[in-house]
Amino acid sequence: MNRPQKKQTGVALIIVLLIVAIVSVLATEMGTRLQLQIKRASNIKENNQAYWYAMGAEQFAQKSLLELYKTNSDVIHSEQPWNQEFTFPIEGGGIQAQLIDLQSCFNLNALGGVTTKSTGSPTPPASPAPASPSGVVVKDELTQRIAAFENLLTIIDADIPSYNIEILKDSLADWLDKDSQARALGAEDNEYESRQFPYMAANNFMVHKSEIRLVNGIEVKWLDKLLDLVCVIPNNPLFKINVNTVSEENASIIAAMTGLSLDQAQSVISSKGKDGFEKVADFLNTTEIKALTLTDEQKAWFDVTTSHFILHTKAKFNNATFAMQTVFEIDSGKNVKVIRREFSGF
Repeated sequence: MNRPQKKQTGVALIIVLLIVAIVSVLATEMGTRLQLQIKRASNIKENNQAYWYAMGAEQFAQKSLLELYKTNSDVIHSEQPWNQEFTFPIEGGGIQAQLIDLQSCFNLNALGGVTTKSTGSPTPPASPAPASPSGVVVKDELTQRIAAFENLLTIIDADIPSYNIEILKDSLADWLDKDSQARALGAEDNEYESRQFPYMAANNFMVHKSEIRLVNGIEVKWLDKLLDLVCVIPNNPLFKINVNTVSEENASIIAAMTGLSLDQAQSVISSKGKDGFEKVADFLNTTEIKALTLTDEQKAWFDVTTSHFILHTKAKFNNATFAMQTVFEIDSGKNVKVIRREFSGF
Protein backbone atom coordinates (compact mmCIF):
# COMPACT_ATOMS: atom_id res chain seq x y z
CA MET A 1 0.00 0.00 0.00
CA ASN A 2 2.92 2.43 0.73
CA ARG A 3 4.99 1.63 -2.38
CA PRO A 4 2.75 3.50 -4.87
CA GLN A 5 2.61 6.50 -2.53
CA LYS A 6 6.45 6.58 -2.28
CA LYS A 7 6.72 6.36 -6.07
CA GLN A 8 4.28 9.27 -6.47
CA THR A 9 6.22 11.33 -3.91
CA GLY A 10 9.45 10.71 -5.84
CA VAL A 11 7.90 11.79 -9.15
CA ALA A 12 6.45 14.92 -7.56
CA LEU A 13 9.87 15.81 -6.15
CA ILE A 14 11.49 15.40 -9.55
CA ILE A 15 8.79 17.59 -11.15
CA VAL A 16 9.32 20.25 -8.49
CA LEU A 17 13.10 20.16 -9.08
CA LEU A 18 12.57 20.47 -12.84
CA ILE A 19 10.25 23.43 -12.32
CA VAL A 20 12.80 25.11 -10.03
CA ALA A 21 15.56 24.49 -12.59
CA ILE A 22 13.45 25.91 -15.43
CA VAL A 23 12.47 28.96 -13.36
CA SER A 24 16.15 29.50 -12.42
CA VAL A 25 17.21 29.35 -16.06
CA LEU A 26 14.42 31.71 -17.08
CA ALA A 27 15.29 34.10 -14.26
CA THR A 28 18.97 34.07 -15.23
CA GLU A 29 18.08 34.65 -18.89
CA MET A 30 15.71 37.47 -17.98
CA GLY A 31 18.38 39.07 -15.78
CA THR A 32 20.97 38.83 -18.56
CA ARG A 33 18.58 40.33 -21.10
CA LEU A 34 17.64 43.09 -18.67
CA GLN A 35 21.30 43.98 -18.18
CA LEU A 36 21.80 43.93 -21.96
CA GLN A 37 18.82 46.21 -22.51
CA ILE A 38 20.06 48.61 -19.83
CA LYS A 39 23.52 48.67 -21.42
CA ARG A 40 22.02 49.15 -24.88
CA ALA A 41 19.87 52.03 -23.67
CA SER A 42 22.91 53.57 -21.98
CA ASN A 43 24.96 53.24 -25.21
CA ILE A 44 22.18 54.83 -27.26
CA LYS A 45 21.94 57.69 -24.79
CA GLU A 46 25.71 58.26 -24.83
CA ASN A 47 25.91 58.03 -28.63
CA ASN A 48 23.07 60.51 -28.97
CA GLN A 49 24.79 62.88 -26.57
CA ALA A 50 28.08 62.61 -28.50
CA TYR A 51 26.15 63.26 -31.73
CA TRP A 52 24.59 66.43 -30.37
CA TYR A 53 27.94 67.63 -29.09
CA ALA A 54 29.29 67.22 -32.65
CA MET A 55 26.28 69.09 -34.04
CA GLY A 56 26.96 71.84 -31.52
CA ALA A 57 30.53 72.13 -32.82
CA GLU A 58 29.13 72.38 -36.36
CA GLN A 59 26.78 75.19 -35.33
CA PHE A 60 29.66 77.01 -33.64
CA ALA A 61 31.83 76.69 -36.76
CA GLN A 62 28.99 77.89 -38.98
CA LYS A 63 28.48 80.93 -36.77
CA SER A 64 32.23 81.65 -36.71
CA LEU A 65 32.43 81.54 -40.50
CA LEU A 66 29.43 83.82 -40.77
CA GLU A 67 31.13 86.38 -38.53
CA LEU A 68 34.41 86.00 -40.43
CA TYR A 69 32.79 86.76 -43.77
CA LYS A 70 30.81 89.67 -42.40
CA THR A 71 33.97 91.33 -41.08
CA ASN A 72 36.64 90.18 -43.55
CA SER A 73 35.45 88.32 -46.63
CA ASP A 74 37.97 89.75 -49.09
CA VAL A 75 41.03 87.94 -47.79
CA ILE A 76 41.06 84.53 -46.10
CA HIS A 77 44.42 83.33 -44.78
CA SER A 78 45.74 80.63 -42.47
CA GLU A 79 46.62 82.99 -39.60
CA GLN A 80 42.98 83.83 -38.91
CA PRO A 81 41.15 82.23 -35.93
CA TRP A 82 39.19 79.76 -38.10
CA ASN A 83 42.41 77.81 -38.74
CA GLN A 84 43.00 77.04 -35.07
CA GLU A 85 42.06 73.59 -33.80
CA PHE A 86 39.08 73.79 -31.47
CA THR A 87 39.25 71.72 -28.27
CA PHE A 88 36.51 71.95 -25.66
CA PRO A 89 36.51 69.73 -22.55
CA ILE A 90 33.17 68.59 -21.18
CA GLU A 91 32.18 66.42 -18.24
CA GLY A 92 32.73 62.82 -19.27
CA GLY A 93 34.46 63.65 -22.54
CA GLY A 94 35.30 66.47 -24.92
CA ILE A 95 34.99 67.95 -28.41
CA GLN A 96 37.72 68.35 -31.03
CA ALA A 97 37.13 70.24 -34.26
CA GLN A 98 39.28 71.52 -37.12
CA LEU A 99 38.25 73.66 -40.09
CA ILE A 100 40.14 73.07 -43.33
CA ASP A 101 39.99 75.17 -46.47
CA LEU A 102 38.70 72.97 -49.30
CA GLN A 103 40.34 75.36 -51.73
CA SER A 104 43.83 74.64 -50.46
CA CYS A 105 43.81 71.24 -52.17
CA PHE A 106 43.32 69.87 -55.70
CA ASN A 107 39.59 69.37 -56.35
CA LEU A 108 39.27 66.09 -58.26
CA ASN A 109 35.81 67.08 -59.47
CA ALA A 110 37.49 69.91 -61.40
CA LEU A 111 38.34 67.30 -64.03
CA GLY A 112 34.62 66.72 -64.68
CA GLY A 113 31.68 68.85 -65.83
CA VAL A 114 33.19 69.27 -69.28
CA THR A 115 31.56 70.30 -72.51
CA THR A 116 33.16 70.94 -75.87
CA LYS A 117 33.22 74.37 -77.47
CA SER A 118 30.55 74.87 -80.12
CA THR A 119 28.76 77.62 -82.05
CA GLY A 120 25.59 76.98 -80.09
CA SER A 121 24.94 77.46 -76.42
CA PRO A 122 26.76 74.84 -74.34
CA THR A 123 24.85 72.66 -71.93
CA PRO A 124 25.91 73.43 -68.36
CA PRO A 125 26.95 70.65 -66.00
CA ALA A 126 25.22 69.84 -62.74
CA SER A 127 27.10 72.67 -61.02
CA PRO A 128 28.71 75.63 -62.80
CA ALA A 129 32.44 76.29 -62.75
CA PRO A 130 33.05 79.94 -61.92
CA ALA A 131 36.49 79.82 -63.54
CA SER A 132 34.90 79.84 -66.99
CA PRO A 133 33.02 82.89 -68.35
CA SER A 134 30.35 80.69 -69.91
CA GLY A 135 29.67 78.94 -66.63
CA VAL A 136 30.94 75.55 -67.84
CA VAL A 137 34.30 73.85 -68.04
CA VAL A 138 35.10 73.94 -71.74
CA LYS A 139 37.29 71.32 -73.34
CA ASP A 140 40.36 73.55 -73.77
CA GLU A 141 40.37 74.46 -70.10
CA LEU A 142 39.86 70.83 -69.08
CA THR A 143 43.01 69.94 -71.01
CA GLN A 144 44.97 72.44 -68.92
CA ARG A 145 43.48 71.11 -65.70
CA ILE A 146 44.38 67.53 -66.63
CA ALA A 147 47.92 68.70 -67.39
CA ALA A 148 48.09 70.17 -63.87
CA PHE A 149 46.94 66.81 -62.45
CA GLU A 150 49.68 65.06 -64.43
CA ASN A 151 52.22 67.48 -62.99
CA LEU A 152 50.95 66.73 -59.48
CA LEU A 153 51.47 62.99 -59.95
CA THR A 154 54.99 63.58 -61.25
CA ILE A 155 55.87 65.81 -58.29
CA ILE A 156 54.58 63.51 -55.54
CA ASP A 157 56.55 60.54 -56.91
CA ALA A 158 59.12 60.93 -59.67
CA ASP A 159 59.28 57.14 -60.05
CA ILE A 160 55.73 56.82 -61.40
CA PRO A 161 56.10 55.76 -65.07
CA SER A 162 54.66 58.27 -67.54
CA TYR A 163 52.54 55.48 -69.06
CA ASN A 164 50.86 54.88 -65.67
CA ILE A 165 50.17 58.59 -65.33
CA GLU A 166 48.54 58.64 -68.77
CA ILE A 167 46.33 55.69 -67.81
CA LEU A 168 45.21 57.29 -64.55
CA LYS A 169 44.49 60.77 -65.92
CA ASP A 170 42.47 59.36 -68.86
CA SER A 171 40.62 56.91 -66.58
CA LEU A 172 39.87 59.65 -64.05
CA ALA A 173 38.44 61.89 -66.77
CA ASP A 174 36.31 58.95 -67.99
CA TRP A 175 35.14 58.29 -64.43
CA LEU A 176 33.88 61.86 -64.09
CA ASP A 177 32.42 62.54 -67.53
CA LYS A 178 28.83 61.80 -68.52
CA ASP A 179 29.45 59.56 -71.53
CA SER A 180 30.50 55.91 -71.86
CA GLN A 181 33.16 56.49 -74.50
CA ALA A 182 36.64 55.67 -73.20
CA ARG A 183 39.61 57.92 -73.91
CA ALA A 184 42.79 56.58 -75.51
CA LEU A 185 44.12 55.02 -72.29
CA GLY A 186 41.01 55.49 -70.19
CA ALA A 187 38.43 53.08 -68.82
CA GLU A 188 34.65 52.81 -68.82
CA ASP A 189 32.16 50.16 -67.68
CA ASN A 190 33.64 47.35 -69.79
CA GLU A 191 36.94 47.62 -67.87
CA TYR A 192 35.38 47.61 -64.40
CA GLU A 193 32.74 44.98 -65.17
CA SER A 194 35.45 42.49 -66.19
CA ARG A 195 37.09 42.52 -62.75
CA GLN A 196 36.77 39.82 -60.07
CA PHE A 197 34.41 42.05 -58.09
CA PRO A 198 32.71 44.05 -60.87
CA TYR A 199 31.34 47.57 -60.60
CA MET A 200 30.57 50.44 -62.96
CA ALA A 201 32.15 53.80 -63.66
CA ALA A 202 30.43 56.67 -61.82
CA ASN A 203 30.13 58.93 -64.89
CA ASN A 204 29.45 61.68 -62.41
CA PHE A 205 31.16 63.85 -59.82
CA MET A 206 32.95 62.11 -56.96
CA VAL A 207 31.31 62.05 -53.54
CA HIS A 208 34.53 61.55 -51.55
CA LYS A 209 38.20 61.67 -52.48
CA SER A 210 38.68 58.02 -51.42
CA GLU A 211 36.59 57.11 -54.47
CA ILE A 212 39.75 57.52 -56.55
CA ARG A 213 40.81 54.09 -55.24
CA LEU A 214 38.29 52.60 -57.69
CA VAL A 215 39.69 54.37 -60.73
CA ASN A 216 41.74 52.34 -63.19
CA GLY A 217 45.48 53.02 -62.94
CA ILE A 218 45.68 53.96 -59.25
CA GLU A 219 48.44 52.24 -57.25
CA VAL A 220 48.57 51.69 -53.51
CA LYS A 221 52.26 52.62 -53.14
CA TRP A 222 51.63 56.29 -53.94
CA LEU A 223 47.92 56.55 -53.15
CA ASP A 224 48.43 58.04 -49.67
CA LYS A 225 50.69 60.79 -51.03
CA LEU A 226 48.03 61.72 -53.56
CA LEU A 227 45.17 61.67 -51.02
CA ASP A 228 47.09 64.18 -48.86
CA LEU A 229 46.93 66.75 -51.68
CA VAL A 230 43.51 66.19 -53.26
CA CYS A 231 39.94 66.76 -52.11
CA VAL A 232 36.39 66.74 -53.46
CA ILE A 233 33.99 69.68 -53.50
CA PRO A 234 30.53 68.04 -53.74
CA ASN A 235 28.87 68.37 -57.15
CA ASN A 236 31.18 71.20 -58.15
CA PRO A 237 34.03 71.39 -60.70
CA LEU A 238 35.38 74.55 -59.04
CA PHE A 239 39.10 74.92 -59.64
CA LYS A 240 40.25 77.85 -57.54
CA ILE A 241 43.11 77.62 -55.08
CA ASN A 242 43.39 80.06 -52.19
CA VAL A 243 47.11 80.85 -52.29
CA ASN A 244 46.90 82.17 -48.71
CA THR A 245 45.90 78.81 -47.19
CA VAL A 246 48.23 76.46 -49.07
CA SER A 247 51.02 75.44 -46.70
CA GLU A 248 54.65 74.95 -47.67
CA GLU A 249 54.15 71.21 -47.06
CA ASN A 250 51.47 71.26 -49.79
CA ALA A 251 53.46 73.45 -52.16
CA SER A 252 53.21 70.61 -54.71
CA ILE A 253 49.76 71.95 -55.61
CA ILE A 254 51.09 75.39 -56.59
CA ALA A 255 53.99 73.76 -58.43
CA ALA A 256 51.66 71.48 -60.39
CA MET A 257 49.29 74.29 -61.38
CA THR A 258 51.99 76.74 -62.46
CA GLY A 259 54.88 74.61 -63.68
CA LEU A 260 57.25 75.87 -60.98
CA SER A 261 59.69 73.56 -59.26
CA LEU A 262 58.81 72.48 -55.74
CA ASP A 263 61.48 74.76 -54.24
CA GLN A 264 60.21 77.73 -56.23
CA ALA A 265 56.62 77.05 -55.15
CA GLN A 266 57.69 76.89 -51.50
CA SER A 267 59.53 80.18 -51.94
CA VAL A 268 56.38 81.84 -53.31
CA ILE A 269 54.30 80.56 -50.40
CA SER A 270 56.83 81.73 -47.81
CA SER A 271 56.83 85.23 -49.36
CA LYS A 272 53.13 85.83 -48.66
CA GLY A 273 53.80 87.01 -45.11
CA LYS A 274 51.72 86.50 -41.99
CA ASP A 275 48.54 88.05 -43.40
CA GLY A 276 48.86 86.49 -46.86
CA PHE A 277 48.54 88.18 -50.23
CA GLU A 278 46.01 91.02 -50.19
CA LYS A 279 45.13 90.55 -53.86
CA VAL A 280 45.59 87.83 -56.46
CA ALA A 281 47.71 90.31 -58.41
CA ASP A 282 50.25 90.30 -55.57
CA PHE A 283 50.66 86.55 -55.99
CA LEU A 284 50.86 86.78 -59.79
CA ASN A 285 53.47 89.53 -59.51
CA THR A 286 55.91 87.53 -57.41
CA THR A 287 59.24 87.03 -59.14
CA GLU A 288 58.74 83.30 -59.70
CA ILE A 289 55.19 83.54 -61.06
CA LYS A 290 55.84 86.63 -63.17
CA ALA A 291 58.61 84.78 -65.02
CA LEU A 292 56.04 82.26 -66.27
CA THR A 293 53.71 82.63 -69.23
CA LEU A 294 50.44 81.63 -67.60
CA THR A 295 47.28 81.73 -69.69
CA ASP A 296 44.26 83.75 -68.58
CA GLU A 297 42.55 80.47 -67.63
CA GLN A 298 45.50 79.49 -65.44
CA LYS A 299 45.60 82.91 -63.74
CA ALA A 300 41.90 82.46 -62.90
CA TRP A 301 42.77 79.32 -60.93
CA PHE A 302 44.14 81.38 -58.05
CA ASP A 303 42.35 83.46 -55.42
CA VAL A 304 42.83 84.97 -51.95
CA THR A 305 39.43 84.02 -50.58
CA THR A 306 37.51 80.79 -50.11
CA SER A 307 33.95 79.61 -50.65
CA HIS A 308 34.22 76.04 -49.31
CA PHE A 309 35.41 74.64 -45.98
CA ILE A 310 35.30 71.20 -44.41
CA LEU A 311 34.92 70.72 -40.66
CA HIS A 312 36.36 67.60 -39.02
CA THR A 313 34.66 66.95 -35.68
CA LYS A 314 35.18 64.31 -33.02
CA ALA A 315 33.02 64.22 -29.90
CA LYS A 316 33.47 61.87 -26.95
CA PHE A 317 31.04 61.25 -24.09
CA ASN A 318 31.80 58.51 -21.57
CA ASN A 319 32.37 55.40 -23.72
CA ALA A 320 30.82 56.81 -26.90
CA THR A 321 32.78 58.47 -29.70
CA PHE A 322 31.20 60.22 -32.67
CA ALA A 323 33.07 61.55 -35.71
CA MET A 324 31.62 63.77 -38.42
CA GLN A 325 32.74 65.74 -41.46
CA THR A 326 30.75 68.78 -42.57
CA VAL A 327 31.21 70.71 -45.81
CA PHE A 328 30.26 74.39 -45.73
CA GLU A 329 29.60 76.60 -48.73
CA ILE A 330 29.64 80.40 -48.57
CA ASP A 331 27.44 81.89 -51.28
CA SER A 332 27.58 85.34 -52.87
CA GLY A 333 25.28 86.71 -50.15
CA LYS A 334 27.77 85.63 -47.46
CA ASN A 335 25.39 82.93 -46.22
CA VAL A 336 27.07 79.84 -44.77
CA LYS A 337 25.27 76.64 -45.80
CA VAL A 338 25.86 72.98 -44.96
CA ILE A 339 26.01 71.07 -48.24
CA ARG A 340 27.19 67.68 -46.97
CA ARG A 341 27.62 65.68 -43.75
CA GLU A 342 29.53 62.46 -43.43
CA PHE A 343 29.53 60.43 -40.25
CA SER A 344 32.99 58.87 -40.27
CA GLY A 345 36.69 59.47 -39.79
CA PHE A 346 38.55 62.29 -38.12
